[in-house]
Order: sequence, then structure tokens, then C-alpha cells
Amino acid sequence: MPPTPGPPEGKRPTLADVATRAGVSVALVSIVMRGAKGAGAGTRERVLEAAREIGYRPDARARLLRSNRSRLLGVQFGLQHPFHTDLVEGVYAAAEPAGYQVALSAVAPSRDERHAVESLLGDRCEALILLGPEAPAARLAELAAQLPVVSVARRLRPAVPGVDVVRTADDEGARQAVDHLVSLGHRDIVHIDGGRAPGAADRRRGYRTAMNRHGLGDRARVLPGGLTEEDGAAAARGLLGDDPRPTAVVAFNDRCATGVLDTFLRARVGVPDEISVVGFDDSRLARLAHVSLTTVGQDVRRLAELAVGRAVGRVEGDGAEASGGETVVGPRLVVRSTTVGPRGR
Repeated sequence: MPPTPGPPEGKRPTLADVATRAGVSVALVSIVMRGAKGAGAGTRERVLEAAREIGYRPDARARLLRSNRSRLLGVQFGLQHPFHTDLVEGVYAAAEPAGYQVALSAVAPSRDERHAVESLLGDRCEALILLGPEAPAARLAELAAQLPVVSVARRLRPAVPGVDVVRTADDEGARQAVDHLVSLGHRDIVHIDGGRAPGAADRRRGYRTAMNRHGLGDRARVLPGGLTEEDGAAAARGLLGDDPRPTAVVAFNDRCATGVLDTFLRARVGVPDEISVVGFDDSRLARLAHVSLTTVGQDVRRLAELAVGRAVGRVEGDGAEASGGETVVGPRLVVRSTTVGPRGR
């Protein structure tokens, strides 16, 4: 007897289609798919085989809606930030074993944070994980009054009630970058900062602290910068006219550092022979073979695990303090090809 045909092409298979294929009732298929008692081993295998043949997959979200749970973690991320892409991958890896799915909503030049968050609220997310949020504290407090909120990669001073913070020790990362350059013999080290971006103030402070500790406070110099390649390029163009030029640059992040590298390459200024460059994040961009950027690495996997853990803990009611809490993860210096000792100085 030829096999019973599946659903029409282009139509998502249903329980009824599986039942028709397997020659059993819809109720019996439902029992098998729920893993409930009431179906023999042979019948169970026949139903599962029919489901595989026609490509049936249980609709997890529909099932959760019926149970008044979404088990969704909403993640707001910056579409243009490679570091956020790495974090999102880590969130997926941590959420699935905990029994949660992930809903993503991007912040882009044409889509602000409020729009991104409203979309996640519309998806009935049970908690929000905000990557590098720039929203004012009042807005974060407003969200935390509705559902658990975890802020990743942004220090909140003062703390916002109900908002958990998971971040890297940005000041320590900047100190590590300066310590590395000084150990190579550099003394004229400038910092291209991140403006008002999350983490920028801590990285500026870490840079100045390290320069002072090495007795180089009078040589400390902070240039206006930002998060993007264009910001780094603009700052680097300003350095081209310096005489003498600094021997090393600590950029706010890897994107900013990449703009610096591009500007120096176009001006035929050798990196690292004439000037060394350090980034921050250890994003995929820094790891590209033709970039090979010395950078301060953030422990993406640990940050994501902690963020998901705090979000799930709040949802499941683990007794976490109502005032929120902060967890700080240590950074690590990753030395690649853009730093060497200063030539001829």
C-alpha cells in the first residue's frame, strides 16, 4: 500500500497530518508528542516516524501561550556592534539548556532603543537582557517595574532598583592595555575614548590611572572618539599632523581601532613599526587574520551565562534581592600583531 500523502506543499504540517500519515487518531498523536502515557511503544514509534517523514515540528510557542508562559528572554542588541553579535551567540548557548528561548530586537540607526524594547514586550518576553543600553536610569527603572531586567556591559551609578548588572571591569582592561605598552617601552600613549558610550568613562579612568602609576601622568592625552570605525579614523587623522607622533594608541573598542588602522595604512604610517594600536572587546573583527589586533578581551561566554542566569533566576523567583545587583568579570589582554616596542626611541 503506498504511503499516505502529507500536507499540501507549502503548508505547515499539523497534528492531523501526522495522524493521517500514521493511521491513528489526532488524540493519540497529541499523547505521543506530549510524551504522556497512553501509547504503546510500537504506536509511539510509528507516530514519530510519520512526523519525521512529513517534517512536523511541535509549535513550542503555541504550547507556551496556552500555559500562560512564554519562556522567552528578550535581548536588545546593537546591530552594528560585532561584540554584541558574540554576546548574542553566548546568550543562545546559555538560554537553551535552561529551557528558555531567545527573542532578538535590534537597535539600528533607523530604530532606537525604545522601539527595540517595545517589540520585545509585545512578544511577551519574561525578562529583558539589554546589551550596552544607553537608556536613562528612569527608563530602566520603568522597565524593571514590569519585568526582570539585566543590563550587560554598562555600569549603573547609582544602582537602579530591580536591574541586575553584568559587566566587564572596563577600567582594569584599560590599565592592562597601558601596562602592556609601557612594558614594551612606550611612553607617549594616547587614548581615543568612547564619548558617552557604556564603559567609556571607566576606560578613560583606567587609562589615566595606569599612566599616573607609571609616572606618565603629564603625557596622558585623551582624544574625542566613539564606537565606530569613522570615529577612530577621525581621531587618527588628527594624530597624523603631530610632531612627534605618539608611539601608541589605546582605542575605545575594536571598531574604533580598525578605523585607526585604516587611516594609518592609507597614510603609509606603519603599524606596529611606527605606532602600536590596542583595541578593546576581542570581537571577531579583531581576530581576522589581516587585522590581527592586540586587544583587551571580554569573557563573552561568562558574561552571557551570568546575564541569562540572573534573568532566569528572577523569573523563577530565586529570592534575588529586589534592589538588583552587580557582577563584574575580569578582562584579559590578547596580544597579536599590532603592538611592538617603539622604534628608535
